[in-house]
Amino acid sequence: MTDDILIHTHGRVGHISLNRPKALHALTLDMCHAMSAALSKWADDDQIEAVILDHAEGRGFCAGGDINLLRHSALNDGGASGRKFFHDEYQLNHQMMTYAKPIVAFMDGVTMGGGVGIALPCKYRVATENTRFAMPETGIGLFPDVGGGWHLSRLGGRLGQFLALTGARLDGAECLWASLEAADTDWAAKERDTLGTKSPQTCKVALRQLKESADLTDFADNMRMEYRIASRVLVRPDFAEGVRAVIVDKTNDPKWNPPTPEDVSEELLDSIFAPLPEGEEWTPLSP
Repeated sequence: MTDDILIHTHGRVGHISLNRPKALHALTLDMCHAMSAALSKWADDDQIEAVILDHAEGRGFCAGGDINLLRHSALNDGGASGRKFFHDEYQLNHQMMTYAKPIVAFMDGVTMGGGVGIALPCKYRVATENTRFAMPETGIGLFPDVGGGWHLSRLGGRLGQFLALTGARLDGAECLWASLEAADTDWAAKERDTLGTKSPQTCKVALRQLKESADLTDFADNMRMEYRIASRVLVRPDFAEGVRAVIVDKTNDPKWNPPTPEDVSEELLDSIFAPLPEGEEWTPLSP
Protein backbone atom coordinates (compact mmCIF):
# COMPACT_ATOMS: atom_id res chain seq x y z
CA MET A 1 0.00 0.00 0.00
CA THR A 2 2.87 2.36 0.87
CA ASP A 3 6.61 2.01 1.47
CA ASP A 4 6.31 4.49 4.33
CA ILE A 5 4.95 1.75 6.61
CA LEU A 6 6.61 -1.64 7.20
CA ILE A 7 4.18 -4.33 8.33
CA HIS A 8 5.22 -7.81 9.40
CA THR A 9 4.73 -10.41 12.11
CA HIS A 10 7.04 -12.17 14.55
CA GLY A 11 5.37 -15.31 15.81
CA ARG A 12 2.26 -14.14 17.64
CA VAL A 13 3.11 -10.42 17.48
CA GLY A 14 2.15 -7.98 14.76
CA HIS A 15 4.75 -5.29 14.04
CA ILE A 16 4.16 -1.86 12.46
CA SER A 17 7.20 0.33 11.77
CA LEU A 18 6.89 3.91 10.52
CA ASN A 19 9.32 4.32 7.62
CA ARG A 20 9.47 7.93 6.47
CA PRO A 21 12.75 9.05 8.08
CA LYS A 22 13.33 12.18 5.99
CA ALA A 23 10.09 13.60 7.43
CA LEU A 24 10.68 12.19 10.94
CA HIS A 25 7.98 9.64 10.09
CA ALA A 26 5.22 12.27 9.90
CA LEU A 27 1.96 10.57 8.99
CA THR A 28 0.47 10.69 5.51
CA LEU A 29 -3.05 9.58 4.66
CA ASP A 30 -1.67 6.40 3.04
CA MET A 31 0.24 5.61 6.24
CA CYS A 32 -2.92 5.99 8.32
CA HIS A 33 -4.81 3.70 5.95
CA ALA A 34 -2.05 1.08 6.02
CA MET A 35 -1.97 1.05 9.80
CA SER A 36 -5.75 0.78 10.04
CA ALA A 37 -5.82 -2.07 7.54
CA ALA A 38 -3.14 -4.03 9.43
CA LEU A 39 -4.87 -3.54 12.77
CA SER A 40 -8.21 -4.60 11.29
CA LYS A 41 -6.66 -7.76 9.88
CA TRP A 42 -4.91 -8.68 13.12
CA ALA A 43 -8.01 -7.97 15.19
CA ASP A 44 -9.64 -11.03 13.63
CA ASP A 45 -6.49 -13.18 13.58
CA ASP A 46 -6.32 -15.53 16.56
CA GLN A 47 -2.62 -16.10 15.84
CA ILE A 48 -1.82 -12.46 16.75
CA GLU A 49 -1.91 -11.63 20.45
CA ALA A 50 -0.25 -8.21 20.56
CA VAL A 51 1.08 -5.43 18.32
CA ILE A 52 4.34 -3.46 18.42
CA LEU A 53 4.47 0.07 16.98
CA ASP A 54 7.85 1.73 16.39
CA HIS A 55 9.89 3.46 13.68
CA ALA A 56 12.31 1.83 11.28
CA GLU A 57 15.23 4.27 11.43
CA GLY A 58 16.16 7.87 12.14
CA ARG A 59 15.80 10.08 15.18
CA GLY A 60 12.04 10.46 15.36
CA PHE A 61 9.22 8.14 16.34
CA CYS A 62 6.65 10.36 14.60
CA ALA A 63 6.82 14.14 14.23
CA GLY A 64 3.11 14.61 13.54
CA GLY A 65 0.78 14.72 10.58
CA ASP A 66 1.26 15.83 7.00
CA ILE A 67 1.42 19.58 7.64
CA ASN A 68 2.33 20.42 4.04
CA LEU A 69 -0.78 18.64 2.76
CA LEU A 70 -2.94 20.43 5.31
CA ARG A 71 -1.57 23.88 4.45
CA HIS A 72 -1.95 23.21 0.72
CA SER A 73 -5.54 22.17 1.38
CA ALA A 74 -6.26 25.29 3.41
CA LEU A 75 -4.92 27.51 0.64
CA ASN A 76 -6.10 25.65 -2.47
CA ASP A 77 -9.12 23.37 -2.03
CA GLY A 78 -11.12 24.99 0.74
CA GLY A 79 -9.91 22.41 3.24
CA ALA A 80 -11.47 19.39 1.47
CA SER A 81 -8.38 17.15 1.36
CA GLY A 82 -7.36 18.35 4.82
CA ARG A 83 -10.71 17.33 6.28
CA LYS A 84 -10.34 13.91 4.65
CA PHE A 85 -6.92 13.52 6.28
CA PHE A 86 -8.23 14.54 9.70
CA HIS A 87 -11.28 12.29 9.39
CA ASP A 88 -9.30 9.15 8.58
CA GLU A 89 -6.44 9.94 10.97
CA TYR A 90 -8.98 10.32 13.78
CA GLN A 91 -10.51 6.99 12.78
CA LEU A 92 -7.08 5.43 13.31
CA ASN A 93 -6.75 7.13 16.71
CA HIS A 94 -10.14 5.77 17.77
CA GLN A 95 -9.39 2.32 16.37
CA MET A 96 -6.21 2.15 18.45
CA MET A 97 -7.91 3.49 21.57
CA THR A 98 -10.58 0.78 21.42
CA TYR A 99 -8.36 -2.05 20.12
CA ALA A 100 -8.98 -5.31 21.94
CA LYS A 101 -5.39 -6.53 21.77
CA PRO A 102 -2.51 -4.75 23.53
CA ILE A 103 -0.44 -2.35 21.45
CA VAL A 104 3.04 -1.35 22.61
CA ALA A 105 4.37 1.99 21.30
CA PHE A 106 8.09 2.72 21.47
CA MET A 107 8.28 6.53 21.60
CA ASP A 108 11.98 6.59 20.84
CA GLY A 109 12.77 10.10 19.56
CA VAL A 110 10.52 12.95 18.47
CA THR A 111 6.91 12.18 19.43
CA MET A 112 4.76 15.17 18.58
CA GLY A 113 1.26 15.99 17.37
CA GLY A 114 0.08 13.07 15.26
CA GLY A 115 2.80 10.94 16.84
CA VAL A 116 1.22 11.53 20.24
CA GLY A 117 -2.11 10.59 18.66
CA ILE A 118 -0.88 7.10 17.76
CA ALA A 119 1.18 6.58 20.93
CA LEU A 120 -1.17 7.50 23.76
CA PRO A 121 -4.03 5.18 22.72
CA CYS A 122 -1.65 2.23 23.09
CA LYS A 123 -1.99 0.13 26.25
CA TYR A 124 1.78 0.34 26.81
CA ARG A 125 3.94 3.37 25.94
CA VAL A 126 7.71 3.13 26.25
CA ALA A 127 9.57 6.42 26.66
CA THR A 128 13.35 6.38 26.22
CA GLU A 129 16.31 8.67 26.80
CA ASN A 130 15.66 9.97 23.25
CA THR A 131 11.97 10.79 23.69
CA ARG A 132 10.90 14.37 22.93
CA PHE A 133 7.18 14.55 23.59
CA ALA A 134 5.02 17.59 22.79
CA MET A 135 1.75 18.89 21.42
CA PRO A 136 3.11 22.04 19.70
CA GLU A 137 0.03 22.95 17.66
CA THR A 138 -0.60 26.35 19.28
CA GLY A 139 2.57 27.58 17.57
CA ILE A 140 1.12 26.97 14.10
CA GLY A 141 -2.48 28.01 14.69
CA LEU A 142 -3.88 24.49 14.94
CA PHE A 143 -4.93 22.87 18.27
CA PRO A 144 -3.98 19.73 20.26
CA ASP A 145 -6.04 17.26 18.26
CA VAL A 146 -5.69 13.48 17.58
CA GLY A 147 -7.29 12.84 20.96
CA GLY A 148 -5.24 15.50 22.73
CA GLY A 149 -8.32 16.91 24.42
CA TRP A 150 -9.08 13.52 25.97
CA HIS A 151 -5.54 12.71 27.10
CA LEU A 152 -4.41 16.16 28.28
CA SER A 153 -7.62 16.90 30.18
CA ARG A 154 -7.02 13.80 32.28
CA LEU A 155 -3.59 14.78 33.57
CA GLY A 156 -3.28 15.98 37.15
CA GLY A 157 -3.74 19.60 38.15
CA ARG A 158 -3.35 22.09 35.28
CA LEU A 159 -0.60 20.16 33.53
CA GLY A 160 -2.76 19.36 30.52
CA GLN A 161 -3.62 23.01 29.94
CA PHE A 162 0.04 23.91 30.37
CA LEU A 163 1.20 21.43 27.75
CA ALA A 164 -1.60 22.36 25.36
CA LEU A 165 -0.97 26.11 25.54
CA THR A 166 2.83 26.20 25.59
CA GLY A 167 3.72 23.16 23.48
CA ALA A 168 6.33 22.38 26.14
CA ARG A 169 8.59 19.44 25.31
CA LEU A 170 9.03 16.57 27.74
CA ASP A 171 11.92 14.15 27.72
CA GLY A 172 11.53 10.48 28.60
CA ALA A 173 11.90 10.97 32.35
CA GLU A 174 9.44 13.87 32.36
CA CYS A 175 6.90 11.74 30.47
CA LEU A 176 7.14 9.18 33.26
CA TRP A 177 6.86 11.89 35.90
CA ALA A 178 3.79 13.35 34.21
CA SER A 179 2.21 9.89 33.96
CA LEU A 180 1.65 10.40 30.39
CA GLU A 181 2.15 16.85 39.32
CA ALA A 182 2.99 20.56 39.22
CA ALA A 183 5.89 21.62 37.06
CA ASP A 184 9.27 22.83 38.29
CA THR A 185 9.01 26.57 38.95
CA ASP A 186 11.88 27.65 36.70
CA TRP A 187 10.72 25.39 33.90
CA ALA A 188 7.16 26.63 34.17
CA ALA A 189 8.28 30.25 34.17
CA LYS A 190 10.32 29.73 31.02
CA GLU A 191 7.44 28.06 29.23
CA ARG A 192 5.00 30.73 30.39
CA ASP A 193 7.08 33.29 28.53
CA THR A 194 6.42 31.48 25.28
CA LEU A 195 2.67 32.03 25.49
CA GLY A 196 2.96 35.43 23.84
CA THR A 197 4.17 33.74 20.64
CA LYS A 198 1.18 31.39 20.32
CA SER A 199 -2.04 31.83 18.38
CA PRO A 200 -4.60 33.50 20.68
CA GLN A 201 -7.39 31.73 18.82
CA THR A 202 -5.73 28.34 19.28
CA CYS A 203 -5.07 28.93 22.96
CA LYS A 204 -8.70 29.75 23.68
CA VAL A 205 -9.87 26.84 21.52
CA ALA A 206 -7.56 24.48 23.42
CA LEU A 207 -8.81 25.65 26.82
CA ARG A 208 -12.44 25.09 25.85
CA GLN A 209 -11.53 21.79 24.18
CA LEU A 210 -9.89 20.41 27.33
CA LYS A 211 -12.74 21.64 29.51
CA GLU A 212 -15.33 19.90 27.35
CA SER A 213 -13.22 16.78 26.87
CA ALA A 214 -12.89 16.30 30.61
CA ASP A 215 -16.66 15.80 30.86
CA LEU A 216 -16.89 13.24 28.06
CA THR A 217 -17.12 9.52 28.79
CA ASP A 218 -16.74 8.16 25.24
CA PHE A 219 -13.56 8.66 23.21
CA ALA A 220 -15.65 8.68 20.02
CA ASP A 221 -17.51 11.76 21.25
CA ASN A 222 -14.16 13.44 21.85
CA MET A 223 -12.99 12.67 18.31
CA ARG A 224 -16.29 13.93 16.91
CA MET A 225 -15.77 17.23 18.73
CA GLU A 226 -12.15 17.49 17.60
CA TYR A 227 -13.15 16.89 13.98
CA ARG A 228 -15.62 19.76 14.18
CA ILE A 229 -12.82 21.98 15.51
CA ALA A 230 -10.33 20.77 12.92
CA SER A 231 -12.74 21.35 10.04
CA ARG A 232 -13.09 25.01 11.04
CA VAL A 233 -9.58 25.80 12.28
CA LEU A 234 -8.02 24.34 9.11
CA VAL A 235 -9.44 27.17 7.00
CA ARG A 236 -9.11 29.96 9.57
CA PRO A 237 -6.26 32.43 8.86
CA ASP A 238 -3.99 31.35 11.72
CA PHE A 239 -3.22 27.86 10.45
CA ALA A 240 -1.78 28.75 7.04
CA GLU A 241 -0.01 31.75 8.58
CA GLY A 242 1.45 29.74 11.44
CA VAL A 243 2.80 27.03 9.14
CA ARG A 244 4.28 29.71 6.89
CA ALA A 245 6.08 31.45 9.73
CA VAL A 246 7.27 28.41 11.67
CA ILE A 247 7.78 25.67 9.06
CA VAL A 248 7.89 27.12 5.53
CA ASP A 249 9.73 30.47 5.87
CA LYS A 250 11.07 29.76 9.38
CA THR A 251 10.82 33.47 10.23
CA ASN A 252 8.90 32.79 13.46
CA ASP A 253 6.92 35.99 12.97
CA PRO A 254 3.28 34.87 12.58
CA LYS A 255 0.68 37.61 12.28
CA TRP A 256 -2.20 36.11 14.21
CA ASN A 257 -5.80 36.96 13.36
CA PRO A 258 -7.38 37.75 15.78
CA PRO A 259 -4.20 39.25 17.23
CA THR A 260 -5.02 39.11 20.96
CA PRO A 261 -6.98 36.83 23.29
CA GLU A 262 -9.43 39.63 23.93
CA ASP A 263 -10.27 39.70 20.23
CA VAL A 264 -11.18 36.00 20.17
CA SER A 265 -14.90 36.26 20.84
CA GLU A 266 -17.19 33.69 22.38
CA GLU A 267 -19.19 33.83 19.15
CA LEU A 268 -16.12 32.77 17.16
CA LEU A 269 -15.43 29.91 19.57
CA ASP A 270 -19.06 28.79 19.40
CA SER A 271 -18.85 28.67 15.60
CA ILE A 272 -15.68 26.54 15.75
CA PHE A 273 -17.25 24.02 18.15
CA ALA A 274 -20.68 23.91 16.49
CA PRO A 275 -22.01 20.67 14.98
CA LEU A 276 -21.26 20.11 11.31
CA PRO A 277 -24.00 19.87 8.69
CA GLU A 278 -25.82 16.57 8.36
CA GLY A 279 -23.67 13.96 6.66
CA GLU A 280 -20.38 15.75 7.45
CA GLU A 281 -19.81 14.67 11.05
CA TRP A 282 -16.92 12.38 11.99
CA THR A 283 -17.71 8.67 12.34
CA PRO A 284 -15.51 5.81 13.62
CA LEU A 285 -14.51 2.87 11.45
CA SER A 286 -17.16 0.21 11.10
CA PRO A 287 -16.46 -2.82 13.32
